[in-house]
Amino acid sequence: MSTLVPPPADSLSQVQRIYRLYRALVASSPLRGDAGLGGKLLFAGRISSSGRDLLYASNVAGAASLAASADPDQQRMAMRDGVVDFVVTSLAEALRILKNEIRKGQAVSVAVTAEPRRVVEEMLDRGVQPDLLPPRAWPDAETALAPGDWECFLDQGSTAVTASGAENFPMVSWTVNSQHARWLPRLDLCVQSTLPPDDLERHRWLRLSPRYLGRLAQRVHAVSMSPSELERFRDLAAVLVKEKAAKEMTMAVAETEPVVVRIQPIVEPLR
Repeated sequence: MSTLVPPPADSLSQVQRIYRLYRALVASSPLRGDAGLGGKLLFAGRISSSGRDLLYASNVAGAASLAASADPDQQRMAMRDGVVDFVVTSLAEALRILKNEIRKGQAVSVAVTAEPRRVVEEMLDRGVQPDLLPPRAWPDAETALAPGDWECFLDQGSTAVTASGAENFPMVSWTVNSQHARWLPRLDLCVQSTLPPDDLERHRWLRLSPRYLGRLAQRVHAVSMSPSELERFRDLAAVLVKEKAAKEMTMAVAETEPVVVRIQPIVEPLR
């Protein structure tokens, strides 16, 4: 029998960071129905730990993203983990991909194999104008933007990603002891049924984050919830498990793997 093993704390912490950035993106540029941030261009800066989290968040939100790194190992890891869709050798090549996907309103992430500062300089020379920029509080080494670059982009209409002013409900995670691919989507539907229908931000996250987060979302899902939403979710999850047990009894199926669902608030509230 499988034992319910809690997901690694570092994985949950990263999912929480990505979710914060996702909410910050939505606060900076509101979602447009199913298109999300389709048609928007984000410059994510350097492909570092923070840059990867921002690219994940942008993919879920539906934007087109551009980042850079001269480190081939970082590029390979980003491709392997689904952080970026394409790795190219020049800004010109990146722009061809980005323009096509922006025109269609599709999410895409492209990494340029070059020093990020050099990419920024070429963007300014070419007149490439991102709609969104990394958080201004990030170090220059992460954003690849010098003070003059910030002023140039912002004066032309770019928006720096800023923290959301939404309510500080804590994130809640859920996992199961086995058959994750079968049970996590069912639990996601339970969560969605507790949320207001017009809450585009959280519905989109629940629908698309498992696809874009890849291995990070294979065994655990999470989203922010109010106390009443959490209570309702617990009730619905309990009904789901009971229905499974009742069905197996009716069909005389030997119970070899009882389902154990773990629903747990993440202690630290969102900022």
